[in-house]
Amino acid sequence: MANPTNVLSSGIEITGSIRFSNDMIVDGKIEGEITSDKGRVTIGENAVIKGDVTAGEVKVYGKIEGKITSERCELKDKSRINGDIKSKVFSMEEGAQLSGRTEIGG
Repeated sequence: MANPTNVLSSGIEITGSIRFSNDMIVDGKIEGEITSDKGRVTIGENAVIKGDVTAGEVKVYGKIEGKITSERCELKDKSRINGDIKSKVFSMEEGAQLSGRTEIGG
């Protein structure tokens, strides 16, 4: 059986930390950390995250105020990041906004 994807829809608001092991799609508002050792997290267009995001792969369409730490990080065209990014592989589409420092590779 395939590992399920966890989904936090746009109407959800959470204050506190989230830890997951598979894949997660977030389209709601979260005030707190999002953490996974190897999982993939997609921050949807409607998502607003105030806290650090740590995962194997982070794909951002929405807004994050906090640090991103990952093996692979993709900032999509409408994403807005206010914080630092540390990632082995990094890509940023035209139109994405980043206010912070980046540490790429290693």
